[in-house]
Amino acid sequence: MDFISRYRAIAAKDSRFDGQFITAVRTTGIYCRPSCPARTPKPENVEFFSTSAAAQDAGYRACRRCLPEATPGSPEWNLREDTAARAMRLISDGVVDRHGVDGLARRLGYSTRQLGRILHAEIGTGVESIARAARAHTARDLIINTDLALADVAFASGFGSVRQFTDTIGRVYGMTPSRLRATRRSTTTPAGSTPQIIHLTLANREPFDGIGLLSWFADRAVDGVEAVTGDRYARSLRLPNGPATVDVRYDGATVRVTLRLHDRADLPAALSRLRRLFDLDADPLAVDEALAEEPALRDSVAAVPGIRIPGSVDASEMLVRAILGQQVTVASARAQLNRLASEIGEDLPSGVAIPELGITRLFPTPMAIAEHASELVRGPRARTEALRGACEAVADGNLVLDRADTREHLIHELCLLRGVGVWSAGYVALRVLGHPDISIPGDIALLRGAQRLGFATNRSELDANIQRLSPWRSYASLHLWRAAAVPRNPTKAAA
Repeated sequence: MDFISRYRAIAAKDSRFDGQFITAVRTTGIYCRPSCPARTPKPENVEFFSTSAAAQDAGYRACRRCLPEATPGSPEWNLREDTAARAMRLISDGVVDRHGVDGLARRLGYSTRQLGRILHAEIGTGVESIARAARAHTARDLIINTDLALADVAFASGFGSVRQFTDTIGRVYGMTPSRLRATRRSTTTPAGSTPQIIHLTLANREPFDGIGLLSWFADRAVDGVEAVTGDRYARSLRLPNGPATVDVRYDGATVRVTLRLHDRADLPAALSRLRRLFDLDADPLAVDEALAEEPALRDSVAAVPGIRIPGSVDASEMLVRAILGQQVTVASARAQLNRLASEIGEDLPSGVAIPELGITRLFPTPMAIAEHASELVRGPRARTEALRGACEAVADGNLVLDRADTREHLIHELCLLRGVGVWSAGYVALRVLGHPDISIPGDIALLRGAQRLGFATNRSELDANIQRLSPWRSYASLHLWRAAAVPRNPTKAAA
């Protein structure tokens, strides 16, 4: 967007652009979200930034009225595949907190100096500033929404010291952490919570098809690892410093989470993975507007506004799911996954497990699956060998799956694995990267959904037609999958 387009957005208080850019006002020294209810400043007093980190580096502090840090992330980082976007995805996952700037640069294949130059050119600030802004955002949520001691907030947010935490909060919000906590209206942490149990609300853009996501996860839930009951989704997580569980509740408007962490330092990584799991940083209005221009999809978009990509919290787990899902029903693949989790999944510690929901195990590691695939997996030997080979590649470090990858490279690397074809590779890329523009050739359910909606009659027509919907082919595929899943005769199916 150019200056004029952005200025029109802030003049209209358009919430669609919250999180996509930052508005800074020179006369007040404050930066805001585009929908801030304050009086619109004069154009000559306005400066726009792509991130809050860049605004902070320029000397601006966050608005106390509109809380620009409490917005969804920019969908631009999911759509773009350049170095800056890949870096932003890894920073949000806590890579800098765990491995430092040098570790981030190595993951991306650059020197720290080269990476710094790239980010300054593309975003207007460097790695440390971006990571510090992310920590400040997490810290504000914890200060306002929990009763954690402020020292615990500092380390749970990724800060290296309490002094660094206090200085950053003062610079970003113009007050000390204790004063910031005093501004909250009430205590929201349920009685009896411990520092390892954290309750937060995740920002998202409306419309949001949370019910559709819950239905997707329910059909594929692995016993002991996941559970879906009504408006509630829970699962175990394997995080960098230990196991965790999450309990998500969606009431039709708000996404509330309860995290049980073995190590509070895993909070940034947990939140990043949950945002990816529920595709919370998507731009649903842009997606829906584009897809509704396709006559065959118009009714589906109207019926299901805000459809989201069901993401992933563990790339290696998603690879296992894709291989076991090749050319079989969802129920059949789920039975195989249940067997693996039951036999070789690790038990969760008592303080982390959610026994009332049946969340008691972690999904098996790639190494464990590689060792036991032959004895536990049923079906064609070729598929079992493909699963074993893929898990060995991940366990040995020969195959690295993470959000720093591009879709083309990830798909290429997966297709090099014996027994992994373009369908499995595309499916893994779709759910691991959360990329909005992935097409999965040869998917039978996509063709069935396309035929039901009148979008295509055969595979070649489907491949040609879906190309027109770039850069939103992933979301178009979800509409086609949904159409394929609806029984032709609902009354008979219900019986």
